[in-house]
Amino acid sequence: MTAIDPVDLTAKLVRCASVTPENDGALEVLEAVLTPAGFTCTRVDRGGISNLFARWGAKGNTRCFGFNGHTDVVPIGDEAAWSMPPFGAQIKDGIMYGRGTTDMKSGVAAFAAAAIDFVQDTPPDGSVVLAITGDEEGDALDGTTALLDYMADTGERMDVCLVGEPTCPDTMGQMMKIGRRGSMTAWITVQGKQGHSAYPHRANNPLPPMVRLMDQLASMTLDDGTDHFDPSTLAVVTVDTGNPATNVIPAACSAAVNIRFNDTHSGASLTTMLEEQVAGIRQAYGVEIDMRIKISGESFITPPGALSDLIATAVEAETGTKPEMSTTGGTSDARFVKAHCPVVEFGLVGQSMHQVDEHVRVDHIHQLKAIYGRILRDYFA
Repeated sequence: MTAIDPVDLTAKLVRCASVTPENDGALEVLEAVLTPAGFTCTRVDRGGISNLFARWGAKGNTRCFGFNGHTDVVPIGDEAAWSMPPFGAQIKDGIMYGRGTTDMKSGVAAFAAAAIDFVQDTPPDGSVVLAITGDEEGDALDGTTALLDYMADTGERMDVCLVGEPTCPDTMGQMMKIGRRGSMTAWITVQGKQGHSAYPHRANNPLPPMVRLMDQLASMTLDDGTDHFDPSTLAVVTVDTGNPATNVIPAACSAAVNIRFNDTHSGASLTTMLEEQVAGIRQAYGVEIDMRIKISGESFITPPGALSDLIATAVEAETGTKPEMSTTGGTSDARFVKAHCPVVEFGLVGQSMHQVDEHVRVDHIHQLKAIYGRILRDYFA
């Protein structure tokens, strides 16, 4: 079988306008190259989300290396601001442009191409799994979680997993992720009583208690960091009354805070902290305060060891750079995979992801395929 060109495969995927939750043929593109190579492809669609589970090799007590990634992309924004068609996959001066070129259709193309070539050239004593979702950029309720539920229900498993997200800040090979911070958001509403600003004693202004609460939260030092994590952060992301009048005290004020937390905390412990802060303001000001919390993911880490060494060795061999082990950045679907098996992330330079004129260097796609291929060879050696 002819070697799979990861650049051509990337272009085919980019031309699918798979803005979450649309698939627009992206998973069918992958099935078309995986099935002839001996992969058994199963659609695991759930909740209007398209997902693909592909396995090469027998299910059972053999070693299984897994890849995880996504083919959905964020919206393009203002199309007129793009200098290239956002779903055109056009190449200029060695650079391919288009939504998803970096995050992360090139990563999916690279590991699919590497896996196909590997099982064709040197069939391993084991199996290779590709778990690909269309819901990483959305709510992530029916994406990788659906694939993991399917695996649990059918007795499928991965012994280790590599997520192909962009991980390098500036140069190829610079960084891999061995964990991620947790993330949670709290939406808070202070209920007061509307009135005339000239007669504040006849109203109950919700703004002073909200401002005091936001100041207390923003001024807190949550921790000083841990061995593998930076200090946790709390950011006030919005405060709003919807009040255009200067002579009216509003009836309510809303705000939201986002917390990115390390392994010092859990979503539950931070929820307790927020509830205590809210209770103190409620008592001090005599106002009603409602709070709604969403925990997007807990912090996790895959301790440095065999998996991180395997990936670092392959990256250094192909790029000449030994990747830094990091836990920085936002969340990824690795937060779900970590409950199934050890997981590490490694992928492209991510400078342009989610931006207008998102792009990827063509030679980096080939290089990433080579890295993934070496990882597979070394794992099964």
